[in-house]
Amino acid sequence: MKTIAITGVLGYSGRYVAEEAARRGWHVVGLTNSAGRLANPAGHELRPMPWSSRENVLEGVDVLVNTYWVRFSYAGAGHSAFSHAEAVENTKLLFESARRAGVGRVVHTSITCPDAASPLPYFRGKAELERALAATGLPHSILRPAILFGETAAESILINNMAWTLRHLPAVATFGWGRYGVQPIHVQDFAELAMNEAESIIPAHIVNAVGPETYSFRELWRELARSMGICRPIVPVPAWLGAMAAGVLGRVVGDVMLTRDEIDGLSQGRLAVPGPTVGTRCLSHWLRENASTLGREYASELARRK
Repeated sequence: MKTIAITGVLGYSGRYVAEEAARRGWHVVGLTNSAGRLANPAGHELRPMPWSSRENVLEGVDVLVNTYWVRFSYAGAGHSAFSHAEAVENTKLLFESARRAGVGRVVHTSITCPDAASPLPYFRGKAELERALAATGLPHSILRPAILFGETAAESILINNMAWTLRHLPAVATFGWGRYGVQPIHVQDFAELAMNEAESIIPAHIVNAVGPETYSFRELWRELARSMGICRPIVPVPAWLGAMAAGVLGRVVGDVMLTRDEIDGLSQGRLAVPGPTVGTRCLSHWLRENASTLGREYASELARRK
């Protein structure tokens, strides 16, 4: 039986990759710093992240699937600080551990439109890590998703919180005219793709991990509102005003709802790419199936990271 190590195995996308790996007969090793804090109902073997251990936790591993990253940098009160810069350095340590352990393949989660020259640390950091992975010489696949959704409303933080906004505010906003695209992919499609790449023999492969439907941001608001049976005005606002409003709402709910960098990345069209799609599960179908529960409760990113 081959062994696969997966980061974030007790979290969101990593948990779905682990479930798919187990279905395919792999022995799953979860890399996590959340042992004892988060439930492990599947009973996976757990090991610490490489930067938390003096031993090489990837010894005996055939394939590594990396879903580790942070949405934004944070140094506020009540939570452990984290940053994009720290995530980049930690991921480089992960890749080096894989190289030293002789891991046979790495499947790494990046982002649509990574850019080494971008002023946005999310996209710049992802581009730096793609280069770092290639430099290890290990066979690898790079998956570039935009927004993940499914299986449940509570797990789909960004979509759920858009729905929460629709339920609680008299109007919602686009940043500018909202013509920039988004291509959400279902988390199970992502998990199946990750495992297909784990079993691949292609030396180096990059995949735009995007779903079958492309929406402008304005169209996404409309589709979401229509599925929920809610009518709200969609108002174009400047990015600075949108960031200010998101900051106020974030303080109300005790979370970081949306950052200025995330608004800029979205507005620059970095969450959609031309070319073929790989996902098969449609966001429109999922929205209709989950309309009754979407946005009933706010889903906190910071609470998930406690």
